[in-house]
Amino acid sequence: MNRILRKKVLNPTVTLMEVEAPLVAKKAEPGQFIILRVDSDGERIPLTVADFDREKGSVTIIFQVVGATTEKLNHLEEGDFIHDFVGPLGRATHTDGLKKVAVVGGGVGCAIAYPVAKKLHQMGCEVHAIVGFRNRDLVILEDEFASASTRLVRMSDDGSWGEKGLVTDALKKLIESGEEYDEVITIGPLIMMKFVCMLTKQYGIKTVASMNPIMIDGTGMCGGCRLTVGGETKFACVDGPEFDGHLIDFDEAMARGATYRDFERHAYEAACNLFKGVENHA
Repeated sequence: MNRILRKKVLNPTVTLMEVEAPLVAKKAEPGQFIILRVDSDGERIPLTVADFDREKGSVTIIFQVVGATTEKLNHLEEGDFIHDFVGPLGRATHTDGLKKVAVVGGGVGCAIAYPVAKKLHQMGCEVHAIVGFRNRDLVILEDEFASASTRLVRMSDDGSWGEKGLVTDALKKLIESGEEYDEVITIGPLIMMKFVCMLTKQYGIKTVASMNPIMIDGTGMCGGCRLTVGGETKFACVDGPEFDGHLIDFDEAMARGATYRDFERHAYEAACNLFKGVENHA
């Protein structure tokens, strides 16, 4: 059992939780994830390590309320306990030798991009963080990115925050202005990462993409995060979650990701109705 030390609502659908997990905090690195179960009957879900404090023995997770399990998790409060909290799992982000990197994050994927930017910045790497959201109301971790990057470019679809446009617009502008990157690291919706990788391929810039968004079980057993990388079958949870973005078959990954969308939506609605019933009788 792992106690929730802090809970913070970042936007209407995204929540941050700092969880007491000293053994996980001791080994965690950016790019890795944990698997949790809210209760003894709950399903296992993988969530990325958004931050960690080795001295305090805590791990921070950030999640979007999109399904039944995240709905249940979001109903827990500070002082409550998460039944299982296991990790760290997955391969850590490769950061050695990097001198100048563009970290491109989109939406809730910024929760994954932030610890990567933070570690690179602490190592003395020049970090250009490009983060994008649909609108101002959905922005998360703005101050954290500002402190973890040499340059922060803010983008929004409607222009209500930062510049109006896509993260690819900002990245292209920086590249064409003469910025030379050792590597681009991108984390966000699959369609966003696809176009980031298409752009950087034109310029011959090595690009790493996190396939965390397609993970389901987190152990390699369900096959839900199966993807094709350079013509070979890989599993995001055990072989990744990060891969060479120029070799990923994004179209295949997006098609597979839509397979259980209706099922998950029904499960989410059932969980919402359950909690509404409890609240109405309270």
